[in-house]
Amino acid sequence: MRQSIHKLLLSVLILVFTSSVALAAEIQVITSGAFAEALKSLVPEYEKKSPNKVVISYGSSMGTATDSIPSRLARGEKFDVLILAGQALEEFIKSGAVQPGTRVDLVASVMGAVVKSGAPKPDISTMSGLKSALLNAKSVAYSASASGVYLSTELFPKMGISEQMDKTARKIYSERVASVVARGEAELGFQQVSELIPIKGVDFIGELPPEAQKTVLFSAGITPNVSDLNASRDLIAFLASPSAVPTIQKAGLKPVLPALPW
Repeated sequence: MRQSIHKLLLSVLILVFTSSVALAAEIQVITSGAFAEALKSLVPEYEKKSPNKVVISYGSSMGTATDSIPSRLARGEKFDVLILAGQALEEFIKSGAVQPGTRVDLVASVMGAVVKSGAPKPDISTMSGLKSALLNAKSVAYSASASGVYLSTELFPKMGISEQMDKTARKIYSERVASVVARGEAELGFQQVSELIPIKGVDFIGELPPEAQKTVLFSAGITPNVSDLNASRDLIAFLASPSAVPTIQKAGLKPVLPALPW
């Protein structure tokens, strides 16, 4: 009798275990740099609450670098969820790489600047201070992604310094701008604040002044070949929830807390 009870209990435990495994999903996510640090911290929090597992890949929102998100999708790499600049996500929706009606704005990101640790810190809190800092720097680095496109195509022309920046500024592919500054390969580096502050060897000197600032929404979307739609929705819902706010703020980002489209 006792043996029968033990066998029954064992069978129940095996059934419960296999059922939970069957319900668990592996969610393939690719994110651009601005949300990368926040996502790295949020995934363990999510996995404590869910049987699902999240696999993170990284790439820039735009550009032709081999590890950029457009290049990886063009090569046929498969992902369930994309997290990147909202403008870039919209292009993927138009091209069919992201399902319409799945965009969820997660965070707002602002731009800032760094210098090598211990170097003089120029004041960039005003437009005149920012212009002086840019013109006085022997070398300037900026991202090849959304923030860098804004600097080179909008802000520098607006400030009337495009010609000078063509001589001293360069676009950085496939690594953080702050890493280039930390190595002493650029005096001044610009990128999303959330991509600058995690890097050692640099000093953060502040956000761009309001007149120069470009706030970028970073958004999630689900691909047409998603392996488990409900699991992907569940992950995005967590990233957009109040539970994620403290971690998002710690990463230098501003939570949006949107209504979900499903």
